[in-house]
Amino acid sequence: MNKILKEKLMESLSSVLPITVIVLLLSVTVAPMPVGTLILFLTGAVLLIIGMAFFSLGTDVSMTPMGEGIGAQLPKTKNLAIVIGITLLIGILITIAEPDLQVLAEQVPSIPNAMLIWTVAVGVGLFFVIAMLRTLFKIRLANLLIVFYIGVFVLSIFVPNEFVSVAFDSGGVTTGPITVPFIMALGIGLASIRGDRDAQDDSFGLVALCSIGPILAVLLLGIFYRGGDPSYTPVTVPEVQDTQQVALVFLHDLPEYIKEVCSALFPIIVFCAIFQLVFRRFRRLQLQKIGVGFIYTFVGLALFLTGVNVGFMPAGHFLGQQLAGGGHSWLLVPLGMLIGYFLVTAEPAVHVLNRQVETITNGAVSQRAMMLSLSIGVACSVGMSMLRVLTGLSIYWILVPGYTVALGLTFLVPKIFTGIAFDSGGVASGPMTTTFLLPFAMGACEAMGGNVLTDAFGIVAMVAMTPLLTIQILGILYRKKQRLAEAEEELPAAEDEDEIIVLQEDTLHE
Repeated sequence: MNKILKEKLMESLSSVLPITVIVLLLSVTVAPMPVGTLILFLTGAVLLIIGMAFFSLGTDVSMTPMGEGIGAQLPKTKNLAIVIGITLLIGILITIAEPDLQVLAEQVPSIPNAMLIWTVAVGVGLFFVIAMLRTLFKIRLANLLIVFYIGVFVLSIFVPNEFVSVAFDSGGVTTGPITVPFIMALGIGLASIRGDRDAQDDSFGLVALCSIGPILAVLLLGIFYRGGDPSYTPVTVPEVQDTQQVALVFLHDLPEYIKEVCSALFPIIVFCAIFQLVFRRFRRLQLQKIGVGFIYTFVGLALFLTGVNVGFMPAGHFLGQQLAGGGHSWLLVPLGMLIGYFLVTAEPAVHVLNRQVETITNGAVSQRAMMLSLSIGVACSVGMSMLRVLTGLSIYWILVPGYTVALGLTFLVPKIFTGIAFDSGGVASGPMTTTFLLPFAMGACEAMGGNVLTDAFGIVAMVAMTPLLTIQILGILYRKKQRLAEAEEELPAAEDEDEIIVLQEDTLHE
C-alpha cells in the first residue's frame, strides 16, 4: 500500500506542479501578489498534492469496487420498481454529498442553499434512473443526448438570463470527486452483467446524462421561483502577514471542511452498509479493504478541499483582478488558456476517468491521450470564457454551436467515444474549476466592470462543453488508426493467399 501511495503522490505532484509554477511566474511579473496570499496559495498546493494522492488511492480501494458491486447486483433483484427506487436514492445522496455543489450554492445567495441543492439533487437522481434504464435496455446514448439538449436550449429561452449560466454551471459541478468514481463504477457494474458486445460501449454515459438533470432542474427553478434578484458573494482575500497567520487560517477552516466531508460521505457509507446487510455482496476481507479505502478518501478529500478553498480561491480571484485591472486585460485570453491547459490535470476525478478508459479499452485509448485531449479542450474553453469577460458576449453564441457540433459528431465516432466524451465534460469541471477558474473569471469581470452573473458565471459550463469536441475528435483519429492497422494486417494475408494459389496451381500442373 505504501508503494502505491508513493506512486499516487508522484502523480499528484506532476499534476499540481505546472499550475503552481505558472501562478508563481505571474506573481513576480505581471500580477505582483501579496506575500501572504502567495504563501496561502503555496500551502494550498501542498495540501492539494497530499489530498489528491490519498483521495485517488481511496477511490480505487473503496468507491470503485463498491460502485461496481452495486451496479452488478441491482438488476438481479428482478424488480424494476425497487431498482428505480434505489437508483433514485443513490443519485440524490451522492449529489447532496458533492462538495462542488456547496461552493456553487454559496455563490447564489438569493436562492436558499437548501432549495438549490435539493433541486439539483433531484435532477441528478431522476436522470441517474434514466441513465440506468438506458444501460439495461440498450438505448442509444446519442439519441437521448440530442433529445434532452434540445429540451434544455428550448427551455432556457423562457428563463431569466441570470439563471441560464448558473443552470449550465450546476450541470458541471455536480459531477465531481464524490459523484464520478461512484457513478462510473456503477455503470461498469451494470454493463458487466449484460455480456453482449455493446456492453463495453454502454459502460460510459451515466455521468453524461446525470449532468443534464441539474441543468433542467435549475432552469425550471428559474421559471417558477420568485425570490430576490440573483446575486453572488464576492471572494474575500484573507489578510495575512506571516506564516503563523497562514497556519491559523488553515487550522481555522480545516474543521469546517472535515465536517463537510463527513456529511458528504456519511450517507454513502450508510447506504453501502444497508446494501451489504441485504445482499451480502462482499466478503469480510473485501469489506476491510473498502473500509480502509473510505478512510483514505475522507482524509484526501478534506485536505484537498481545504487547499483549494483556502489557498487557491483567493489566488485565482486576485490574479483575475490584477490582470484585468492592471492594464494587462489583453493577457486574460492567452494566460487563461495556459492556466486551463494545466489546471485540468489537477482535477482528481479526471484521473479516475482516464484510468477507467484505459482499462475498459485495454490500453487502446491511453491515459496520456485522454489527458492531452482534455487539456486542449479546457484551454479552449477558458480562452473563450475570458473573451466573454472582455466583450460581454452571450453564452448562447458559444454553447449552442458547440453542443450542435458535439451532438453531430456522435454520428461519426465509435459509440464508446460518445459516452467517454460526454462523461469527460462533467469530470473536467470539478473543484479546481469551481474554486480557481470561477474566482479568476469573477475577479477579472469585477475589474472590467462587467456583470458577474452573466459574464463570469458560465465558465464551468464552458469547461464542461469543449471536452465533448476534443474527445470525439480523438475518437475519429482512433477509428482511422484502427482501420489503417486492419488494412496493414489484411495486406500480407492477401499476399500469402495469392502465393498459396500459385503454389497450388503449380502442383496441379506438375
